Amino acid sequence: MNDIGARDSAAHEAAPEAAQEVDAVVIGAGQAGLSSAYHLRRAGFEPDRDFVVLDHSPRPGGAWQFRWPSLTYGKVHGMHALPGMELTGADPARPSSEVIQEYFEEYEQRFGLRVHRPVDVHQVREGDGGRLLVETSAGAWATRTLINATGTWDRPFWPRYPGQDTFRGRQLHTAVYPGPEAFKGQRVIVVGGGASGTQHLMEIAPYAAGTTWVTRRPPVFREGPFDENWGRSAVAMVEERVRQGLAPQSVVSVTGLPVNDAIRQARADGVLDRLPMFDRITPSGVEWDDGRRVDADVILWATGFRAAIEHLAPLRLREAGGGIRIEGTRAVADPRVHLVGYGPSASTIGANRAGRAAVRDIKRLLEDVPATA
Repeated sequence: MNDIGARDSAAHEAAPEAAQEVDAVVIGAGQAGLSSAYHLRRAGFEPDRDFVVLDHSPRPGGAWQFRWPSLTYGKVHGMHALPGMELTGADPARPSSEVIQEYFEEYEQRFGLRVHRPVDVHQVREGDGGRLLVETSAGAWATRTLINATGTWDRPFWPRYPGQDTFRGRQLHTAVYPGPEAFKGQRVIVVGGGASGTQHLMEIAPYAAGTTWVTRRPPVFREGPFDENWGRSAVAMVEERVRQGLAPQSVVSVTGLPVNDAIRQARADGVLDRLPMFDRITPSGVEWDDGRRVDADVILWATGFRAAIEHLAPLRLREAGGGIRIEGTRAVADPRVHLVGYGPSASTIGANRAGRAAVRDIKRLLEDVPATA
């Protein structure tokens, strides 16, 4: 073979594979993604022919597979069954990561959803012929519509405070919380006023030499049942932010912390005595401007997560307020894109309903806009 032929052959071998054409791509196989895939199948779309589900996690289970071992299934608040298959007979003493991983795995198999994993989605950008191009570690898909169901687990939020890099102890985030035994005999500062922060505090307190709870705002403890009317009101508040293009808050952030017997006991014992946010971090702990200080061995940041949507950046969907403005689940800036498990649909029951709504809109869009060659 001459030099020109060799170069042509090498160029041919290096050429990227053609993108696979589908009607829909679902990114993420947690509650929101599996719900969406289920409704796509029910609407007559065939997995791996008409739609594909991509998940970057190593196994089924969504973000649940990464939860700390001490979060048993009995402690889980608000886990709602996936559509079409109830979760029954689970041992409340088993780790939720195991219970829900097995449940999701059985669900994928029963409905033949054929999730591709592990697949990292690098970016979604405008393709040819009115399609979106989804570029991944496993190749590319050219799709007419997209359901983004990536949740928040991959984007833990770490606030920054003066002196943070000087702290001689250990700093970690809820995302890698190892369980309470790891804090035996240590002085622990827990930062964050949500459900995770309170759970961590109540677990750690019996093992630690001492605990301190710090939050930016006074926590809101809510007595009484979390009924349907209250739930609707909370979702409406989150939905209004998203409609305005603001970064979404979680549904939990507007419902307050439900009070149960464990919470009452922890408050009585002083475990949930909250301090306002410190002003700086020192090598040995934290300080406030009023002269107060607390020494610590560990700072545990239970400060939540942000939506994992960086791969959508090429589509320029973000508004000036920092969020993606959506109507229902549809991105206002691009009706081909739906966000399920984002903002008002971030709860498990909300994700189920949003998956159904997204597929209904997608089917209508595909019927109105014929595929181009």
